Amino acid sequence: MTTTQTTAPEAPRGDAATKPYSLIGIPAPTGRALATGGGALAVVSTFLAWTWTSEFPGDLTVYGYPGGLQVLVLIGGALTALFGLASYGVKGLRALTPGSADSALKLAALGTFVTTWYTIIAISVQLGGLVNLEPGGYVAAAAGLATALGALSLPYERPETEPGDPDDSGWEKFRHSARNAATVFKAGFTTGPVAPPRALPAYAEILVIVVALALGLTVFTYGIGTEYDELFVGFLITTGFAFAAVAKAGLVSRVSALTAKHRNVTLVGAFVAAAAFPFTQSDDQYATIGVYILIFATVALGLNIVVGLAGLLDLGYVAFLGVGAYTAAMVSGSPSSPFDIHLPFWASALLGAAVAMVFGVIIGAPTLRLRGDYLAIVTLGFGEIFRITVLNMDGTSGPDITNGSNGISSIPNLNILGFDFGEEHSIAGFAIGRFANYFLLMLLITLVVVIVFRRSSDSRIGRAWIAIREDETAALAMGINGFRVKLIAFALGAALAGLAGTVQAHVTYTVTPEQYQFAHVVPPNSAFLLAAVVLGGMGTISGPLVGAALLYLIPAKLQFLGDYQLFAFGLALVLLMRFRPEGLIPNRRRQLEFHEETEAPTVLSKAGA
Repeated sequence: MTTTQTTAPEAPRGDAATKPYSLIGIPAPTGRALATGGGALAVVSTFLAWTWTSEFPGDLTVYGYPGGLQVLVLIGGALTALFGLASYGVKGLRALTPGSADSALKLAALGTFVTTWYTIIAISVQLGGLVNLEPGGYVAAAAGLATALGALSLPYERPETEPGDPDDSGWEKFRHSARNAATVFKAGFTTGPVAPPRALPAYAEILVIVVALALGLTVFTYGIGTEYDELFVGFLITTGFAFAAVAKAGLVSRVSALTAKHRNVTLVGAFVAAAAFPFTQSDDQYATIGVYILIFATVALGLNIVVGLAGLLDLGYVAFLGVGAYTAAMVSGSPSSPFDIHLPFWASALLGAAVAMVFGVIIGAPTLRLRGDYLAIVTLGFGEIFRITVLNMDGTSGPDITNGSNGISSIPNLNILGFDFGEEHSIAGFAIGRFANYFLLMLLITLVVVIVFRRSSDSRIGRAWIAIREDETAALAMGINGFRVKLIAFALGAALAGLAGTVQAHVTYTVTPEQYQFAHVVPPNSAFLLAAVVLGGMGTISGPLVGAALLYLIPAKLQFLGDYQLFAFGLALVLLMRFRPEGLIPNRRRQLEFHEETEAPTVLSKAGA
C-alpha cells in the first residue's frame, strides 16, 4: 500500500482565492443572478403601491413615488443591484468593489431582504393581515425572498493572505506580515481584502472625501429626522447592512486611506458638513438632539485620551463634566448660585476647564500608581463621591453651595458680543433657533478638542501614552516616567470634559446631581461614555464621535419600546461588539490586535491507497 499526498492547484486571487461553499447548495452563478435580479425587482416594487390605506405611516399607497420605508428598500435594492453587476465585472462598476464583491453583494442582499420583510410584517401587524397588501407589496416580498436566496447561495470564503516574499527580512518582513493581518478578517461586519488602490489626482481624492462627508451628513440628517418609529428601525437595519456591505467591498478602507492622506482637508470638510446641519432643519426640534450629541461626543473624545491613548480605565469620567457644569453655573449670574458673580463665557469656560483639571490632578495623584481593575474601581468611587457631595451641599447636610438635589437652576442664556444664544436669528435667510445657536457654539468647542487630541496624540507625550498603554513595564524600562505621563493624560482629559460641561450648563438651564451618575437611562454618563469610545474605536478621532452619536441617537429614538428599550439597545451593542470588536472606525493597530489570530487557510492533504 502506498500513500500519496496531493495538494490543490493554486487558486486565483480575489473572490475565488480559496475553495468556497454555499449554505443552501445553489450554484454561485445562480445565486449572483438571484441577488442581482432581486435587488433590481425591489427597486421596481418601490414605485408601486404596497397597501391600499394611508393609515400605515409613510403613505405607501402612491404609484410612481416611493415614500417612507419604500425609500429604504429602494436604497438597499439599488446597492444590491450595483454590487451584483460589479461582481460580473461590468465595466465602470468594478471600481465599486476593490475588496470582495461577493461578500458585499451578500450583505447588501440580506439587508434588502430584512428591510423589505420588516416592512411587510409591520404593515400586516398594524393593519390586520396580509390582505391589506397591494400588488406592489407582494412584488416586494418576492424580491426580498430572491435576494435572500441569492445571498445564502453565495459562497462563504476565507480570504487568502498575500504570499510572502522569501527575500523579505527584518522590518520589511514585519511590514509584510502586518499587511497580511490587515487584509484577513473574520466574516461579518469587517472590511474585506482591499486591492492596491489606483493612483488618483489630488483633486479627485479631495472630491471623494467631499462626497463621503456629504453622504455622511445626508445619512445622519435622515436618521435624526425620521418621523415615526417604524421608519427609524428600518433606517437602522438598512444603514447597518449597507455599512457592512460597503466595508466588505473595500470602499471604507479606500476612503480611510484618502482621509489619512489629506487630514487637514478632512478636518475642515467635516467641520463644514457638521456646521451645515442646522441649515438643513426647518425647526429647532432636531437641533436639540444635535447639540446634545455634540456634548456627548466631545466628552467621549476627551475620555479617549485617557482610555484610548493612555490605556487608563476611567469609570467616573462624567464627574469632570459635572465639575465644569457646576463651575460655569455658579459664575453665570444664576439666582440659584450662592455666588453673586456673572463672568463672560470665555472666562467661565476657562475656569470650568481649569477647575476640572485641578480635580483631575487631585484625584489622579494618589491613584494613578494603581493599574487595571484597581484603577477602574477607584475612578468609579470618585464619580459617586462627586455626585453624593454635590447632593449633600444643600445647607442642611453640608454647606449651602449646590442646592442639593434641586441643583442650580435658571442659568441664563449666553450672550457673546451682543449675540443672544437664547433668541432666534436669521443667517443667510435661514432661521436659526436657540438649540441651533448652541449647536454651532458646541461645534467650535468640539473643533478645539479635536485639535488638542490630534496634536497630543502626534506629540512626544502621545507616543509615551501609547507606550504606557501597550506595555507599562517596558515603557518604564525605556525611561518613560509613567506616573507623570498618566497624570498629564488624566488632567488633560478632565480639562476637556470640564470645557464641554460649561456649555452643557447653559444648554440645559439646570445642573443637578442626577445628571452625572455612572449609569443612567439618558446619556451622557460614565457607562455610555466608555461604551462610545470602545464602540466607535479607541485611539481615533472620528471613532468616539460616531460612537457617541449612535449611543445618543438610538436610545432617543427607541423610546417607543418602553420597558424593552434597554434590552434592544443592549442587544444591538452585543451584536456590534461581536462582529466589530475593534470598533466602527478603528485604527490599524487595534485591527491587528483583534484579528491577529486569523491565519491563511491551509491546504489539506489527502491520503490514498
